[in-house]
Amino acid sequence: MSSFIGQFKYTIDTKGRINIPAKFRKAISPEANETFVITRGMDDCIWAYPLDEWSKFEEKLRQLSTNQKDHRLYIRMATSYASESRLDKQGRIAIPQYLIDLVKIEKEILITGSLDKLEIWNPNTYEEHMKEYEQSYEILAEKIDKNRNLT
Repeated sequence: MSSFIGQFKYTIDTKGRINIPAKFRKAISPEANETFVITRGMDDCIWAYPLDEWSKFEEKLRQLSTNQKDHRLYIRMATSYASESRLDKQGRIAIPQYLIDLVKIEKEILITGSLDKLEIWNPNTYEEHMKEYEQSYEILAEKIDKNRNLT
C-alpha cells in the first residue's frame, strides 16, 4: 500500500514530464511496478495513482451501476482521461498534454500527497483553492469527526 503526504514544487519539461519526489518514490509499493495511472482529478488537479492503488480505485468503479446515468458519466470521465506512465531512470512520469491543458499547467507544478495518490496542480490554482477553504478547516474537521471519529 502506498502512502503519500507532503508537497513539493517542481517544473514540467517541454515533453510533459515531471519529477516524482524521492520521498514519494520511496512510498510506492513494489506491486505498482513503478507505474502510475494518471487521470483527471477533482478541483482542477490531476490524480496520479500508483498502479496497485489504481486497481483498487478501478474495483470501486466496477461496483457502480452502469444503469444509472451519473455512475456511467463518472466512470467515463475517470477512465477516458486515464493514461499509464512508468517512472523513467530519472524518476519522472509523463503527463498527457490534454490533462496539462485541462488544469492549465504552464511551467510550475505542485505535487501534493493525498494518501493513496498524488495530486498535480497548477500552484496558483492550488493556492486559490486552499484560500477558499482555509477558514473552514476546523469546521470540516468537526463535521467529519462527528460521523467518523477522525481525531
